[in-house]
Amino acid sequence: MAMAKLVLVLAFFFVQSLTTSLNLPLQATATKSFCRPFKRTVLRSNTSSLRQPACLVNCVDPPGPNCANNSCLLSPVNPIKPIDFTRSDPIATALLDYLALPELINGSSQVGPLEKIRNFIFSCGHTSYLKGLARGVVGLAGFGRSNISIPVQITPHFFAICLSGSKSQPGVAFFGSKGPYYFSPGIDLSSSLTYTPLIVNPVGKDSGPDNKIASPEYYVELTSVKVNNKVVQFNQSLLAITSENGFGGTTISTVAPYTKLESSIYKAVTRAFLKAAASSTYNLTKTTTKPVKPFGVCYPASDIKITKMGPVVPTIDLVLHNKDVVWKIFGSNSMVRIVKKGGVDVWCLAFVDGGARTTVRDSTWIGSPSIVIGGHQLEDNMLQFDLESKNLGFSSSILSKGTTCSNFKFSTKKI
Repeated sequence: MAMAKLVLVLAFFFVQSLTTSLNLPLQATATKSFCRPFKRTVLRSNTSSLRQPACLVNCVDPPGPNCANNSCLLSPVNPIKPIDFTRSDPIATALLDYLALPELINGSSQVGPLEKIRNFIFSCGHTSYLKGLARGVVGLAGFGRSNISIPVQITPHFFAICLSGSKSQPGVAFFGSKGPYYFSPGIDLSSSLTYTPLIVNPVGKDSGPDNKIASPEYYVELTSVKVNNKVVQFNQSLLAITSENGFGGTTISTVAPYTKLESSIYKAVTRAFLKAAASSTYNLTKTTTKPVKPFGVCYPASDIKITKMGPVVPTIDLVLHNKDVVWKIFGSNSMVRIVKKGGVDVWCLAFVDGGARTTVRDSTWIGSPSIVIGGHQLEDNMLQFDLESKNLGFSSSILSKGTTCSNFKFSTKKI
């Protein structure tokens, strides 16, 4: 799963400055470190920096010593396995401490001194909330739209992520810098980004009938999908966000392992892909009779040719706000190899059916996007989130540039 491919290294001084590995869900609104019950551990520590923020009535200011998102209580979240609050405390105390991040010298892998962020707001939850998360992970890094997410608490307000396609080597995240980002062998990925606006869904999943709450997720304006340079025909209104219930649009997720498409879009895209793959250019005419779930289209591995860009299959283009702004998805991101006992060895189209919306007023679809760009499609792609100018910079696959997201090597020598 893509969330396990990026290790975010933070140092919370209340745990004796030990580095902390956190999962990175883009929709999480606050940072949470999971430990044993707060009252039995943290309050007994000898730290002098750990504090609880004082609450102010109707606090709407940016994060600071006296404001923790209008409350001194934060609700823990597990994006993989929902927490059963009937068996655990649904709230956690908001805390203030230093957050320490390694400073990089001029975008290189040369590590300078730790940069300390004062009055960093986070919370501590029970270790039982970790179920379903990757091994070694002890919390969540909040990157979503919130006045207490990590990018908002670090100035300037932008961050970049590069999820690794390697099962053994992690990717990297950058904070407060637009670049350069130098990856081996000396390639600056910030110099080749294409930009598209980040948009807001005003009706998120936490909205009620009389209380609309904006989604914490990051949306982009997708206008069409192409397969092999041909526009896929489907109901284009699904790409717009409805003002009534926030349904529709396209969001980016590090939690969803594969891109999810609303059912009618999924059917149209898979039909177009099958047709293009069967052409003389690719000659993929034989699909497996029993695709491996959750996928709907799979090919025998022996029929697939491989290049540095992955399997040779039709390219899928996500056309954004302008016809010339295109996120290209090559075989390395559009296909996934599945090998199982019993001789199963196939390449599958790494897109899944996200279900159909039955009616306009279907409450289960409140705040739900039509398209979720998932983790597999993000691997070995550089993404830069500029929260000040509200733009997303993206690279498409960096394999074409002769590098990968695991090629950012932190130097062991410190300045």
